[in-house]
Amino acid sequence: MPPPQRLVVGITGATGAVYGVKLLARARALGVQTHLVVTPSGVLNAHHELGLDRRGLEALADQAHAPGDVGACLASGSFDTAAMVVAPCSMKTLAAIAHGFADNLLTRAADVTLKERRRLLLMVRETPFNLAHLRNMTAVTEMGAVVFPPLPAFYLKPASVDEMVDDSVERVLALLGLRGAAPREWHGL
Repeated sequence: MPPPQRLVVGITGATGAVYGVKLLARARALGVQTHLVVTPSGVLNAHHELGLDRRGLEALADQAHAPGDVGACLASGSFDTAAMVVAPCSMKTLAAIAHGFADNLLTRAADVTLKERRRLLLMVRETPFNLAHLRNMTAVTEMGAVVFPPLPAFYLKPASVDEMVDDSVERVLALLGLRGAAPREWHGL
């Protein structure tokens, strides 16, 4: 039996903490080992949007790491992971990743993911985009990351916000190459 896949999940202060929470729950259901890093702004936002505190968020992961713990296993390429997702990804975090500013464990883990040529997916949350945002998205894309603004697929006729979030989460898991991801497919008209 192969060892469980490891997924690094970052949650930042952008709106959309539900994406990170649902990714953690779905990864657990798939038997994927999760390593979580939540920024202080991510905790504030998760509390505001979902009523979760740091302890509640960390309970959703197999292992939680403090953002200031730059000596954690995630800071090294020798710690093998399948992929990393930042859900949601603030423009501040995007900028730090785009410019190699590995000033905390989340941005260091993203830097390691890129240098090891592993899959990095950023669920960026901001609108409208300014030129700095667009240039930073271009930069991370050129480095090998996938920029994934969580936009609903209305052609799937979602019945609720939860269903729209779930559809995005399944697409993310599939793009990360995790076994068992089940995005809904379009079969044509």
